[in-house]
Amino acid sequence: MLRMGEKEHTKENALANHVGHPLTGRADAFTLLKTPISHTQYPYVTGSSVLGIKYKDGVLLAADMGGSYGSTLRYKSLERLKPIGKHSLLGAGGEISDFQEIVHSLDELILYDNMWDDGNSLGPKEVHNYLNRLMYNRRNKFNPLWNTIVLGGVKNGQKYLGTVNMIGVHYEESHIATGFGNHLARPIFRDEWKENMTFEEGVKLLEKCMLVLLYRDRSAVNKLQIAKITEGGATISEPYALKTSWELSAFKNPTAGAEGSW
Repeated sequence: MLRMGEKEHTKENALANHVGHPLTGRADAFTLLKTPISHTQYPYVTGSSVLGIKYKDGVLLAADMGGSYGSTLRYKSLERLKPIGKHSLLGAGGEISDFQEIVHSLDELILYDNMWDDGNSLGPKEVHNYLNRLMYNRRNKFNPLWNTIVLGGVKNGQKYLGTVNMIGVHYEESHIATGFGNHLARPIFRDEWKENMTFEEGVKLLEKCMLVLLYRDRSAVNKLQIAKITEGGATISEPYALKTSWELSAFKNPTAGAEGSW
């Protein structure tokens, strides 16, 4: 028997309380901000660092393609760089399924914006602001999206590069790195990055930082992609590997000088 003011729990009432997108049937991007959706309370399959820099013509992002299941490097072909709309490029470290959910949310946001057909399109600053609100909203629900996101883009000649983490901390910079890259790559960026770098110089700098991470981060894999975005749009490279050298004496005999210590 229902108490006063209660509604019968029916399929019709459930659908009325969760209205999906009229075309796709999915909840739109703004509904996702309000709807408590529980996907992963803890990270399971995670990606490593993402690097981003501004260069003369736009923005470059780099990420490897490894996915770690705990301490096991289980997956080696995960793409963590995605174009978003006409003007933005997204890269993410952290939980892969949460990253996929963020991409779905952004696809809905771009679709909703395109439906207005007013000749305008969302730029990287607007997308970054949306991500800030999304991550902070989920953090306040104690159900965060376990990612650190890098968002780059170009619109009307203005280059943009920003980041937001799982608790909503966000900022803009000329060069950004997540994860171990924040400790190992940022010092290299501070020494060698220049605002008027060419595309070739930017790629060389990113490859140098990715090599440092490969040597020192156990979650990194020698298979990476580099993406660029300019006024003309986004391009993501095919996966490739860096040339490595393990001839250092410390690598050849790591226990040298440790005799008698056990």
